[in-house]
Amino acid sequence: MKFSTRITDLLDIQYPIVQGGMMWVGRAELAAAVSNAGGLGILTALTQPTPDDLRREIDRCRSMTDKPFGVNLTILPSVTPPPYAEYRKAIIDSGIKIVETAGHNPREHVEDFKAHGVRVIHKCTAVRHALSAERMGVDAISIDGFECAGHPGEDDIPGLILIPAAADKVKIPMLASGGFGDGRGLVAALALGADGINMGTRFCATLEAPIHERIKQLLVEHDERDTNLIFRSLRNTGRVSKNSVSDQVVEILKNPDARFENIHHLVKGADGRKALETGDVDAGLIWAGQVQGLINDIPTVDELITRIIREARTIIQGRLHDIM
Repeated sequence: MKFSTRITDLLDIQYPIVQGGMMWVGRAELAAAVSNAGGLGILTALTQPTPDDLRREIDRCRSMTDKPFGVNLTILPSVTPPPYAEYRKAIIDSGIKIVETAGHNPREHVEDFKAHGVRVIHKCTAVRHALSAERMGVDAISIDGFECAGHPGEDDIPGLILIPAAADKVKIPMLASGGFGDGRGLVAALALGADGINMGTRFCATLEAPIHERIKQLLVEHDERDTNLIFRSLRNTGRVSKNSVSDQVVEILKNPDARFENIHHLVKGADGRKALETGDVDAGLIWAGQVQGLINDIPTVDELITRIIREARTIIQGRLHDIM
């Protein structure tokens, strides 16, 4: 059975499985492994300190795979924003043809990417945002359910509702994101109207993921209850793995008078990077989704993708076929 969808056709990949762009994790080792296994690997632009570093990382990824891969550019409001236009130029100048955008108002970036023949996948957490991105001219949508790691938005709509709700209205190809980690999830996503899946947390628990073994083991040990929702009172909800740091953040923000300044010392990105790189699980925030409850091992990326496709085929040809 060939897994051919609008996403595989759009991205020129074998299987409808895309690796999410993850800060500190979306490096060449992981992106190349995903692409080599038939999916689409994604480098994370802002993981690289400068646009020139991103150029070098793109070259490094090309030395590891001859398959398509993309770059994530996440736009976040900031008092001192990174030089987004320079990162965008590095992506375009390097000949990248697939970009995942996310975050705040990507219009200028989308327009420039499209003008240079780059296919854009925009990550959204609401149907209204997906429709806005579609009108903006993006090529595909990645719709993030409430189960996801990172920022699930403020509507709290899980994938079982959000994916078909989006599929009813969005006309361009769509990836389902948030809570996916096995063949059952892939089949469910396709049944709900998506054209493929986007996985982040599950790819963190692979041999090629460039993070410490203790962090991978934490994802295996945790179950679906072991996440915290932080920044809720600040209207910037984030889902992270449960540890002493995220527990403290939740506790502090229970105070209705608490502000970001009260938890700033706990949520610094540099501390999260330290946790991922040193294996100190309480050094900072570890962004992870509820799919932790479906992670039971640390395979190679190729083993993981092969397993997902095998499981999906077995479900479609076996159980679903038998009940029809």
